[in-house]
Amino acid sequence: MKNAQTLQETLSRIDGKGYKAYKDLQGTYTFDRFTLFIDHVQGDPFAQPSRLRVRVPRASSGFKGCFTRSTSRTIALCDYLTRRFSQTARRIAKGVRGTGKGGLILIDTPSQEILPRTSMEVTESHVEARFFLGLPAQGRRIASRDAEAMLLSELPAIVDEALFFHETQHAALTAHVESCEDADALRSQLAELKRVAFVAEGALLARASGIDSHPLRQGAIPFSSPASLRIKVALPNGGTISGMGIPEGVTLIVGGGFHGKSTLLNALELGIYNHIPGDGRERVVTRSDALKIRASDGRSITGTDISPFINNLPFGRSTTAFHTENASGSTSQAAGICEGIEAGARLLLLDEDTSATNFMIRDEKMQKLVASENEPITPFIDRVKELFAIHGVSTILVMGGSGDYFATADHIIQMTDYTPENVTEKAHTIAREHTNGRVIESAGPLPPITHRRPLDRSIPMEERRGRVKINTYGLYEMVLGTTRIVFDDVEQIVEPSQTRALAEAVRLAAPLMDGTRTLADVLDQVMTTISQQGLESLSDILRGDLAAFRKLELAAVINRARTLKT
Repeated sequence: MKNAQTLQETLSRIDGKGYKAYKDLQGTYTFDRFTLFIDHVQGDPFAQPSRLRVRVPRASSGFKGCFTRSTSRTIALCDYLTRRFSQTARRIAKGVRGTGKGGLILIDTPSQEILPRTSMEVTESHVEARFFLGLPAQGRRIASRDAEAMLLSELPAIVDEALFFHETQHAALTAHVESCEDADALRSQLAELKRVAFVAEGALLARASGIDSHPLRQGAIPFSSPASLRIKVALPNGGTISGMGIPEGVTLIVGGGFHGKSTLLNALELGIYNHIPGDGRERVVTRSDALKIRASDGRSITGTDISPFINNLPFGRSTTAFHTENASGSTSQAAGICEGIEAGARLLLLDEDTSATNFMIRDEKMQKLVASENEPITPFIDRVKELFAIHGVSTILVMGGSGDYFATADHIIQMTDYTPENVTEKAHTIAREHTNGRVIESAGPLPPITHRRPLDRSIPMEERRGRVKINTYGLYEMVLGTTRIVFDDVEQIVEPSQTRALAEAVRLAAPLMDGTRTLADVLDQVMTTISQQGLESLSDILRGDLAAFRKLELAAVINRARTLKT
């Protein structure tokens, strides 16, 4: 068995050689308190850093069974250790050394959300961190002294601090796992309570900025629930808490500009995830099948039945299996809803600011000017109640510009200075007292859900040296072979590691699309594989940069592939 001394001797032997000599390091090494696995060595100092793992025996790590007695706690422990490893590496590692990415010690850095990830594994036998290390070079020559400092000095220090339990972290770790477990317990009670979302008293919803998901520290207003919507919920660790429970059905969020409507909706759309302690949204939860819908001009649509919302197009064009390479705002929004319901969404989240106006409403004056036989769109206002009555799909809608929605809503919440008020009765009274000549526009009853069957080669992938070529770019873009998919309207993706996992999942789904299975069947088969075999099963190699996603995001990515055929 190789050990730390063997590693040092190998580094001395290859010092100054060409960079590819680093390949000699691949293998397993025993250290005093952990085992090091060098799984893949980069071929160039500018390439993706090398893939490494460190494994600590669970018995000596100090992390007791209380931290892993539930799935929620295990996920939270892995999340906590990933964050600790990342923070410690940034402090201890000296940073870039020499050429390219040399000197970097990196692990998949989490966002404010707690997600299952492949960056950390905790089992009964061990604690394992999967990370990246940039092997240093001068030009394209091996810099062994720097590599020795990284592998034999900095890395052991990081492991000692991050992967072993220290009493000083007991309170923070306990809060982390208990908060995650409470959020899961809270979400699991929503259906029984006939609620679609919950916002706890005292929650801090505002974010630092539109590009910074950290909580606003100064001037943030703690959430206070309207008494009429306040419910109490018992948690396994946090006792009984109270907050606003949003009922099933159709809920409007109204109010003036800059009073917190969209902030509340944003908290709800990300309430599908658990959040770290101190985020302010730890106890803001939404049912896990909630889907944010927005208009997306220019996206492709393949075979989607958008007839619930759009019919009688010019030239007799079909909308029961609608195709376009360049969707309008209204057709993209109609497709997003129909595709989401096909994939299992049972709560829709919409904001008028990111919706197509003609999809959301046609008021009385427009109805009088443009006759219904010349308007192919059945506006959302005339379908939203049917969606709940027939398909059990609830809706939460931010609306500041059209009071016509008052009559359709079951519940209406007004935001004033970031404080909610239940104005349902008042709004309904206004709707009764101020009737207008607007008529309901509908092309017949709401049809059943249409399930499409993707055809063979729907997402072709070039093979290179026997492997599929996959690249991802940020949150919202991937390239699979020659197939480029952009999905920047899918707003509930929060980490690039989810996008990387989604790309691997599409690769797994592609051969299942053979014309015999529905898209829902394909999605279920991929998600079942992940559930049974873990996120690691998505990739041919063991990698630490994948994070969990939902079936709804996988469906959204596949639906935006311009090569899709059904």
